[in-house]
Amino acid sequence: MSEPQENAQSKVTLAISELLENIRNGSVEAKLAAQVSSIDTRQTRLGKPYLVITLRDATGQLNLKIWSDHPQFNEAIKLQLGDVLSATGTFSFHPEYGFDTRHLSFGALSKEERDSLFTVPRALREKLDADYADVERLIATIDDPRFATLCSLFLKTHGVKFRRTAAARFYHHNYRGGLVGHTAQIMRTADAVSRVYPQINRDLLLAGALLHDCGKIWETCPPEFGFEIPYEVRGELLGHIVIGIEVVNALWRELTSAPEHSSWKTLKPSNEDARLHLLHLIASHHGELEFGSPVMPKTPEANVLHVIDKLDAQLESVNQALRKNIELGEGIIERVRPLACNLVRPLPQIVKLTG
Repeated sequence: MSEPQENAQSKVTLAISELLENIRNGSVEAKLAAQVSSIDTRQTRLGKPYLVITLRDATGQLNLKIWSDHPQFNEAIKLQLGDVLSATGTFSFHPEYGFDTRHLSFGALSKEERDSLFTVPRALREKLDADYADVERLIATIDDPRFATLCSLFLKTHGVKFRRTAAARFYHHNYRGGLVGHTAQIMRTADAVSRVYPQINRDLLLAGALLHDCGKIWETCPPEFGFEIPYEVRGELLGHIVIGIEVVNALWRELTSAPEHSSWKTLKPSNEDARLHLLHLIASHHGELEFGSPVMPKTPEANVLHVIDKLDAQLESVNQALRKNIELGEGIIERVRPLACNLVRPLPQIVKLTG
């Protein structure tokens, strides 16, 4: 791989999400710092080879097509999975053919760039730090000592990987730290819903909101120095719902067997009822058997958790489509999976006139 070029250094270094946002206005001259997450060798209808290289950073991914007559083809074919590099050029997007890059060149990253590649960009990092602080704040408001202590122990035991885990492999919040953002939003929504519907057991709902996807730590967690989410036997054989039930049961046994928690035996509802209702929230949060839940939601809290989980995932998919801003016609935005249809640009909020 060639050393960083002087003209490459002069171009603006963008995160992939920033490039996707800016490309709506036309071609963008930029430099990306990224990791190679996949390399696919294909053939045109005329039998000529070309490459589809997927680059990833902490904010997203980009598929680049490199044709056999491209000056960088011989350099690109030497790339290996996991390589970190700079990709410099003029990027554009065509709705039918995808991304195109003119004057593309690959280069090595400086030490500073390599060190910062696996750090979430500042704006996203600040958001995720605020989200994590909200998770801790809401846990501190749980009155039931069993749920409060369980949630705190989960963060103490698994917090490092929890903060790194994506909420999904392909769809909503599918980036490093995405699970924290998804979880915090669900906990904030659960807090709001419990104030509108006071019959809801707020403590149970908040604990379920935190722990409903905790099994994804073993299903969609990228390595410490990587973006590609590996496939693991545990995640494939069990799935995050079953793993989450195992995690909560293990933490629950650790807590309730400790001598300092002997006073919990006299609490009403009983420890066993509290545990079963929490496990039901994890087991049923997908809402339907065909979507992977072993049981349908059967309590008020389980129904609420399913709805707000789906709401946050759906809105994130909508926001992803709007951020990509690929227009099929005026005000009509191309759908992204798993949305079922194209989108129409939302109505702006009213601007109140003054004076």
